Amino acid sequence: MPVRRGEGAQRPARHQQGWGRHDPRSEFENLWSEVGRFFQQGTAPAGERPWVPLVEEEEAEDAYLVRAELPGIPRENVTVELDANELHITGGLREEHHGKVLSRRTGRFSYRTMVPHDIDDDAVTADLADGVLTVRIPKSAQGKRRTIDVGGTA
Repeated sequence: MPVRRGEGAQRPARHQQGWGRHDPRSEFENLWSEVGRFFQQGTAPAGERPWVPLVEEEEAEDAYLVRAELPGIPRENVTVELDANELHITGGLREEHHGKVLSRRTGRFSYRTMVPHDIDDDAVTADLADGVLTVRIPKSAQGKRRTIDVGGTA
């Protein structure tokens, strides 16, 4: 399972708060997604089970960032989709035999995560450079915090 780096003892991302807010509904959606993925992988033949790349998620002031390590995978083999508030990163790499032992991951990969609701889904970008896929999900202007003047009579 994906793990976050730089937070002391590393635990799978599904057990961490994520994005800085507590949202029980999204935690349940993540759990439901994980259970579905578990059963889906359990039914696939051993050689066809997708692997999960190392992924880190970060919240910046104006956007959410998702970085996935995909070394040696060409951009045409990577698909990034945003379905409502679920981000899907999928793709694959064919196995190449150049020696006796293959020491890198090949085959299909898959990563899914829920993103917050305050996003501008039309401005999402994805870039693959130096083996790292960076998905930038801008926050929408509607979700920003602002101060409201209080009116009334004194």
